[in-house]
Amino acid sequence: MHASEPLTIDVAGHALLLCPERAVFDPDSATLFVADAHLGKEAVFHARGVPVPRGVSASTLSRLDSLLRQHPARRLVFLGDLLHAREAHSPEILDAMRAWRDAHAALEIALISGNHDRHAGVPPASLGIAVHDEPWLIGPWACCHYPMQTPGYYSLAGHEHPVFTVRAGADAVRLACFHFGADVGVLPAFGDFTGGHPVRRARQRIFVIAEDRVLAVPVRQGPRRERLSAEIADTLDLPRRDL
Repeated sequence: MHASEPLTIDVAGHALLLCPERAVFDPDSATLFVADAHLGKEAVFHARGVPVPRGVSASTLSRLDSLLRQHPARRLVFLGDLLHAREAHSPEILDAMRAWRDAHAALEIALISGNHDRHAGVPPASLGIAVHDEPWLIGPWACCHYPMQTPGYYSLAGHEHPVFTVRAGADAVRLACFHFGADVGVLPAFGDFTGGHPVRRARQRIFVIAEDRVLAVPVRQGPRRERLSAEIADTLDLPRRDL
């Protein structure tokens, strides 16, 4: 696998780094934005008698570790849905979260309350996570869970778990994506164990995640779309005929 390659884009006159790990880093405020981690989702399924793989939350926390090694973040903002449901307050999940928090004790962490957070309840005080209602304002950004317009600010949100389908002839591949409109940008779900909501082009910029890269989706059809499909095939180490 190649080294992770963030993509720098301009959003409302400010540089943002789109990270293949499904996060956004703002170098001006040293803030890392993450949406829809859904920690503890596997514990919820186990508690309800549904067998699913273990270790999903550990993998999610490991990716956060990787991001914090790569980027000099002083603040981490969860854009809603940090915990999946009340059953996520299991000893296994909370112990893992406490160990992770202890390793990043100097990091300021904020959570924008999302729909799952209201069901799960607030994180334990020992985790040192400040909980805010939306919109929570940081510099030019309005931190939200639900995509919404905030006059005078550019909104960064989650909730939708966006995915985009890249097509080549009769074949297609569905990839997690970021999408940015005139005044609202939506991040992909950070959690490994989440579904996806299809995004159509409309009047917005779309950036798909192909393993260790973030790639811009061309606005027009034609040769640029064909090159994108080939680039994704090469990034995912797939035969081009499979795209």
